Amino acid sequence: MPARATRSKATAKAPPAKDRAVPKNGRKRPAPTENSDGEEEDAYQDADDVSEAESLDSDALDEDSDVKAPSRKRKRAAPAGKKSPAKTSKNASPKKAGASSRKKRKTKAEETEDEDDFELEEGQEVVGVVVQAPKTGRVPPGQISKNTLDFLSQLKKPECNDREWFKLHEPVYRLAESEWKAFVEEFTDLLVEVDPQIPHLPPKDVIHRIYRDVRFSNDKTPYKTGFSASFSRSGRKGIFAGFKAGGESLIAAGTWCPGKNELQTIRNNLLRSPRRLRRLISTPAFEALFGPAHPHPKGARQNVFGFEDELKVAPKGVDKTHKDIDLLKCRSFAVVHTFTDTQVLAPDFKDELARVVQIVRPFVHCLNDLMTIPDADSSGSEDEGEPEDGAEDQDDDDEAGDE
Repeated sequence: MPARATRSKATAKAPPAKDRAVPKNGRKRPAPTENSDGEEEDAYQDADDVSEAESLDSDALDEDSDVKAPSRKRKRAAPAGKKSPAKTSKNASPKKAGASSRKKRKTKAEETEDEDDFELEEGQEVVGVVVQAPKTGRVPPGQISKNTLDFLSQLKKPECNDREWFKLHEPVYRLAESEWKAFVEEFTDLLVEVDPQIPHLPPKDVIHRIYRDVRFSNDKTPYKTGFSASFSRSGRKGIFAGFKAGGESLIAAGTWCPGKNELQTIRNNLLRSPRRLRRLISTPAFEALFGPAHPHPKGARQNVFGFEDELKVAPKGVDKTHKDIDLLKCRSFAVVHTFTDTQVLAPDFKDELARVVQIVRPFVHCLNDLMTIPDADSSGSEDEGEPEDGAEDQDDDDEAGDE
């Protein structure tokens, strides 16, 4: 029901018709008319002749925007036999008062619903509800929680690995990211003790972004499905061998698909003397983690060998019957060790990573030596065993990650 303006009690009323004076010009004033509220109104009275008391009436001010301006046309008098409804006060009728209270209650309920809604700009639409970060299952710094593994598992699903889903789950991602940063910081403390040549860098300098570069990829999913971090003497972007953990909870060590010049340098040094590398990849502790030191019969990844990154024939200028042809055909010199979810969630997971790093460190240092041109005076030093730590490697790449 539209709002209705009311007059103030201080409004002056016109005198009765019989007491009105006749104008001097002799013309009689027309009979007064009754307005819709049952009040008498002079036909000559205009809308602009509102008294000062009426203009200051609070009801009129509040409802002014909802009421049209009064017409300036003359109003016809109501028929003599028809009575106008009597004007009543707001509280005169109990029925009307009850209806008013119900209306107020309804209005209050509608306002409560409006508080839950928000105005959308043109072209916008509601796409979902933001998922808050879990309140339970959190772990101390230096540990990985099941919440993080669950979030990364969801990213593997095509329907979840898109920007819309990620935006709705951003609080969950931020919690997992902060947990990963804390883990990397704790692991770095152990790593620099195992290999003092690795600098102690802050997490932001060694952690990789979760966003994929899809410019030249057929896979257009925008996000990686795991967290990863790299550690090296030259920083995260070093080109030399190192440790890397990522994918499905793994740690990898070595050099993966090195550049043409680095790969040729490794092969030249292996042609001269492969004994040091052979010895390191054949130790019982190394084989227990990465497999036997020979190619797998079916080409599966085993130790440093794997058909997916090996040459099908001998390198150019090398006899295909060379005794070290298995090493010379390699295009990558990397080893991988995986972990179960139970191991990842264990409180001492970072200590287990440090143990693997301790075993694989001599292999990484050996590769760094093979990727550099040896001095003329050290032509036979590689066959005599592993040099002392700190004097053998030119640069280390150590990567660690979790998914």
